[in-house]
Amino acid sequence: AEVLELTRQTRALLPTVMLSVTVPHVLALSEQVALAEALVEAGADVIQTEGGTSSAPKSAGVLGLIEKAAPTLAAAYEISNAVSVPVLCASGISSVTAPLAIAAGASGVGVGSAIHQLNSEIAMIAVVRSLVESMQAVRVAV
Repeated sequence: AEVLELTRQTRALLPTVMLSVTVPHVLALSEQVALAEALVEAGADVIQTEGGTSSAPKSAGVLGLIEKAAPTLAAAYEISNAVSVPVLCASGISSVTAPLAIAAGASGVGVGSAIHQLNSEIAMIAVVRSLVESMQAVRVAV
């Protein structure tokens, strides 16, 4: 896979830099796990999942948010059980699904689109606060 070769080349060029590599969501889940294992062996320090962009939710509201995040949550669960490095869950993550990502085994979440799509700093701050609060609730409950 191209991402594996790029990881090897990057690690060779930058042996001391923390390297986070995204596993392509277009692969079957078993292939994502196998690739994640190979990426760690090639020197990846963090594995990032994705998948929300390939998922078209059929429902509105909270159910739609969960449907959108389902592929990346499944990948986080499977990959985190297969590798020894932290797994970052991204794509389709919201304040509703961020706690689910942690419960699925992710060490953290990526929420770029949830924030970048907003058109005011106040809205961005509100979303970040909501995400932090949802994550804190999970950590307290554990």
